Amino acid sequence: MEATGLRALDAFDEVGLPATDSALHELRSPAAPRLEPVEAPKAVPSPPKSSPQNAGAADAPSILVVDDEREMCDLMEADLTRRGYAVSCFTSANEALTALDSRDFRVLLVDIHMEEMNGLDMCRAALAKRPDLVVMVMTGFGSQEHAVGAMRAGAYDFITKPISMGTLALSLERAVRQRGLQDELKRLRRRVDGHELPATVSDSPAMRRVTDVVNRVAPSDASVLVTGESGTGKELVARALHQRSGRTGPFLAVNCAAIPENLLESELFGHARGAFTDARTARTGLFVEANGGTLFLDEIGEMPLEMQAKLLRVLQEREVTRLGGRETLKVDCRILAATNQSLDRAAKQGRF
Repeated sequence: MEATGLRALDAFDEVGLPATDSALHELRSPAAPRLEPVEAPKAVPSPPKSSPQNAGAADAPSILVVDDEREMCDLMEADLTRRGYAVSCFTSANEALTALDSRDFRVLLVDIHMEEMNGLDMCRAALAKRPDLVVMVMTGFGSQEHAVGAMRAGAYDFITKPISMGTLALSLERAVRQRGLQDELKRLRRRVDGHELPATVSDSPAMRRVTDVVNRVAPSDASVLVTGESGTGKELVARALHQRSGRTGPFLAVNCAAIPENLLESELFGHARGAFTDARTARTGLFVEANGGTLFLDEIGEMPLEMQAKLLRVLQEREVTRLGGRETLKVDCRILAATNQSLDRAAKQGRF
């Protein structure tokens, strides 16, 4: 029995992590990429919200100012920098558009009347590059026609010269807040669409690395083992892998430690009618029911050795035989597993 257990363990790609680290391990698969170990995700408190006045240089809202009058650029840069913004000024619209290719500005403040390119065309070009950019248009001609034109070009606000810096600061605060709302909406949409781990509250570097690994592994058909202490979100990771896998079948989960040994085989592989006492009808089993989808084996470290040998056959041959039956059934389900144990240590002890 120990030899069989070691064969089952050989299906796992070992990455040498301690048992207390939460990680993703890949089961050996010819088409699957190798995964690197990641640290256990730790929940971290959200940083306090700050206004531009008390923001540090690293988190100061970035403002792109475009005006072909150098004096106006210098005036706005000095005042807005004093108010806590990170300001970049350009007198050339084309140079400003080039800057948008490499930097993420939160707000664009552009003059409508410029010789090289008028502000409305600049607004359209900037939004084509960065649709989430908040654009504010400045003009010395406060006509309704210019205001309507700016709004149609996608501008968020319209400011008339001569500019009161106090009024401009208030408008910028609203614009930065608007950009924050847009970013939050995108984040929530990604979560709903399954592009982020669902129901996670941590934004730590370790959690971002886990998300990155999930994004890379999910599209493959590789079987995956998720390890980590109880409460670290192993099932959330498994559900995220399923959501992003492209599989249209169901996500089915079973706790191997919660089902008695004499019933686990029937639960997983199914049984034929009359296979045992009270088996009055046949059962398909979870491997077949998960066809086209994902089967998640939680607490796989508690699986009996005899069952491990049968699981190994499913992993290798992608086929199952019902308890008491003779027919071999092909299955197409992705197998994910989780444990809070060290399977390497369990194998050395003859338990896996």
